[in-house]
Amino acid sequence: MYDAMMAETIPLTGHSGDPIEAYLARPLGPGPYGGVVVIHHMPGYDEPSKEIVRKIAAHGYAAIMPNLHYRDAPGASPDDAAAASRAAGGVPDERLVGDVDAAARYLKGLTSSNGKVGTIGYCSGGRQSFLAACSLDLDAAVDCYGAFVVGEVPENFPMAVRPIVDLTPNLSCPLLGLFGAEDQYPSPDQVKELEEALKQHGKTYDFHVYEGAGHAFFAVDRPSYRPQAANDGWQRVFSWFDRYLGA
Repeated sequence: MYDAMMAETIPLTGHSGDPIEAYLARPLGPGPYGGVVVIHHMPGYDEPSKEIVRKIAAHGYAAIMPNLHYRDAPGASPDDAAAASRAAGGVPDERLVGDVDAAARYLKGLTSSNGKVGTIGYCSGGRQSFLAACSLDLDAAVDCYGAFVVGEVPENFPMAVRPIVDLTPNLSCPLLGLFGAEDQYPSPDQVKELEEALKQHGKTYDFHVYEGAGHAFFAVDRPSYRPQAANDGWQRVFSWFDRYLGA
């Protein structure tokens, strides 16, 4: 099997025609391949997030990650760009949807595309993956411990976000949710609340809550990393994508 792939930074025309950058990784075979838009966590468009893009490409998908903080600090380090984004109140929901839409259209425009695109996001990106799936016509979505899909936002929270569970009727595709039992954002009760909303509106979903894991258990560069949960989570992610994004 031919397993070569390419990874590179590319220009992308994002929401409202804004020029931003994105990280693209794709197999070099003829395809057809499904596409995945990777939505990075609040710490930003960093090396661990780029590794996720490459991992998804190595499993046979074209993957792209738009730099959601690019407008706030073009050319800055991930830490500085994330700080600038926080200071500005975070990534506005409308802009996020526009950037994901641009990334999805880019993937569908590849000659190797099979026309199917999904999303995956972590932490704030998990919420944004759900938001994108409720705002765009997608084929699959994965929410990895996305905070504030449900639940009240704490006072003095540095980002201007709101719960978006009210968008559940608009969910356009099957949703996989991976959560930690020791997380508080989202807490197990909040995960159950989202699950009830999905059931109420007849949506296709699969949720899994990992005992002994808290927030950011996929993050290999943090003390929160839980290898057993992350490894099982990756198996579920690729099974989900194979089911809904496969040729």
